[in-house]
Amino acid sequence: MPTIEEQVALLERGVVECISHDELVKKLKKSEETGIPLNIKAGFDPTAPDLHLGHTVLLQKLKHFQDLGHQVLFLIGDFTGMIGDPTGKSETRKALTRQDVIKNAESYKEQVFKILDPEKTKVVFNSGWLGKLDAFDMIRLASELTVARMLEREDFRVRFREGSPISIHEFMYPLIQGYDSVALEADVELGGTDQLFNLLMGRDLQRSRGQAPQVVMTMPLLEGLDGKNKMSKSLGNYIGVSESANDIYGKILSASDELMFRYFDLLSDLSSEEIATLKAQMESGTIHPKAVKQKLARELTARFHSEDAALQAEENFTKVFQKGGIPDDIPEKQIHSDEDIWLPQLLVDLDMVKSTSDGRRMVKQNAVSIDGKKIHDIRTNVTPVGELLIKVGKRRFCKVSF
Repeated sequence: MPTIEEQVALLERGVVECISHDELVKKLKKSEETGIPLNIKAGFDPTAPDLHLGHTVLLQKLKHFQDLGHQVLFLIGDFTGMIGDPTGKSETRKALTRQDVIKNAESYKEQVFKILDPEKTKVVFNSGWLGKLDAFDMIRLASELTVARMLEREDFRVRFREGSPISIHEFMYPLIQGYDSVALEADVELGGTDQLFNLLMGRDLQRSRGQAPQVVMTMPLLEGLDGKNKMSKSLGNYIGVSESANDIYGKILSASDELMFRYFDLLSDLSSEEIATLKAQMESGTIHPKAVKQKLARELTARFHSEDAALQAEENFTKVFQKGGIPDDIPEKQIHSDEDIWLPQLLVDLDMVKSTSDGRRMVKQNAVSIDGKKIHDIRTNVTPVGELLIKVGKRRFCKVSF
């Protein structure tokens, strides 16, 4: 087992704020002395079931705690998800239905266990305790927070100043999230920097109920492949957890050298010392930046697929981008149609783009080819005869037969 100092160095790596360092040290020492693992809480409202690497920054930190023997409380906010978290929103967010919550929660669990150890993870739903609170309990909970205190939050303050609606139930959200920490007796809670107010609420409620206040640790928002904006599907700068091994590997290799080490710090299982050594070797010229990037690409691809899949993705990348070939594992699909098919619609049917507007955009960017020939006209129709090799972007291939 690493020393307390080594444990703290690992746990605080990449963390924006830890409240507080001394309390974390104290809790780790007590855990070591008693042999009782710490309860590490992180809450997830199941609103976006498709995770990308930006979401996994928090999961990776949870894994650090697991590697040190502590238990992760993976809280799925089925109760709060039906309320709607107002954090960072300029307007009231539509609440999820019960069916939405259940569906998204199952998708979350499938993805997070690609990173977390299921044996050291306890999946909990906050409806288990919040659903039991009666009107008296809720009113008593509300008495612990003033409107003035709530308006200290920037998102609420801006909306109040602009005259935008703020529902009373939105004021309840931080209290309910804080009450989760009481119910779970959390020792540490992790969250994004935008969740700091809610995380601190847990400390306040625990303290008022005689519990030791949880340590709060906030994680940064991960930059997308453009190196500027937060990783986001809407911006197209993301790497999805559920993407193919070829796509994950190829996208990581497209990252800049500077961004690469940001990803190493926040996502890699390598130690800080190993990362520092790689950076020094690259800067001194003893190792090529591409070799360092390939190391990261293999690690992250293997995490979401397998070691064999990562090696195959590397071989495919070399074959396609360095030797001008095509990958060996091209998906093959069959389409039945008696009429010509509009190319953007065909790309949707082949799951190569999300929508026809996305397909039009790719054609306009000269990113679509059929049998090696670039397509420039968004009005192009495809005659459903024979077999075609379609390529979208640099990494998406499909062999379609009619």
